[in-house]
Amino acid sequence: MGLITETNAQYYAGQQAFLGDNTTVDFICNFNTDLIATTTTTNTNFSITVNGVPVTNYTLPSKNLIRFAAAPATNANIVVQLNIPSIWDNYGSYSYNSLTDIVNNFMVAYVGMDKLIPRCKRSDVIFHAKRGLQEFSYDTLKSVNSQELTIPPSLSLAIPQDYVNYVQLSWIDATGVKHIIYPTRLTSNPTQPLLQDATGQPTQNSFEENNESAQALTDTRWANNNNLDITGQLTTQEFNSADVYDWQWWKMAYGQRYGLEPEVSQKNGWFTINEREGKFSFSSGLVNKLIILEYISDGLAYDMDTKIPKMAEDALYSHIMHSIVSTRANFPEYIVQRYKRERSAKLRNAKIRLSNIKLEEFTQVMRGKSKWIKH
Repeated sequence: MGLITETNAQYYAGQQAFLGDNTTVDFICNFNTDLIATTTTTNTNFSITVNGVPVTNYTLPSKNLIRFAAAPATNANIVVQLNIPSIWDNYGSYSYNSLTDIVNNFMVAYVGMDKLIPRCKRSDVIFHAKRGLQEFSYDTLKSVNSQELTIPPSLSLAIPQDYVNYVQLSWIDATGVKHIIYPTRLTSNPTQPLLQDATGQPTQNSFEENNESAQALTDTRWANNNNLDITGQLTTQEFNSADVYDWQWWKMAYGQRYGLEPEVSQKNGWFTINEREGKFSFSSGLVNKLIILEYISDGLAYDMDTKIPKMAEDALYSHIMHSIVSTRANFPEYIVQRYKRERSAKLRNAKIRLSNIKLEEFTQVMRGKSKWIKH
């Protein structure tokens, strides 16, 4: 049977229509996106109209089942409409498989009598599938999340809830162009800003634990510094212009850039990770800037994240297979090594597929190498 179960209206417009018959009160939707309602009709990801009029006389007793309090009239046009974010989530969903499908497929294809694994608990398969998804998320899968934020006067932003590691932080100028914000070695964020007595000894509280300052002095001084004192920039002119080769500015700074450290002599600012407060801290020149925070998660934080690109599906099967046989005592080592090599080969293939390198893009880069640099 075909794998596409949605109609064009369901996929592109996020709509599914029904006709009332004055008898039926239950209607089942078959979107790829599940209907959600935290209460009867509020905080939902969908809405319902009958003959173009919004209605709320329904409940969601089970997943994707809509039950009206009274049967809609004969030939009444009932339309279930997903909201915009749910439609976006649905777009491109065909290129992914759910973790549940991966586990089911593995149990069917690899576990059973006269198969590679005679017996295996489903819970073991789920564990190794989740561990594989975590490992793949770090350097194989395209699991980069991004948040658009504005840096407040406090110069700090909380680390995202599903954060594992950052990919890139950038501030956005008036034209929408990204400017990379680099981590700095110029300062650090103390994890224990201790209070000391006159002799320099840390003081303790009634629980015999060291007293700590609410705010580290290092953090305060870094937040209050003037970036121009560090970069050596004479004016703020270049700060507001991406044209660093402006003739007037170039004449004013002629010869003064020789020997400068790139880490210090740049206009984009810096950030540090304050592990004590669980925040990103930024340099003073970035206050009120719009930034993009790109980071990776492990693919397991939310139910919607537990999806695997079809291009990496075979690699995940091999990972589960190797993980199971490598933890069993009765498997010969040469078989374990065979599955290990197979896992590595398929993971390498998945990385190549997901890198999405196109010949035209590669050709365009190579053409750039042959251009003349004219003055």
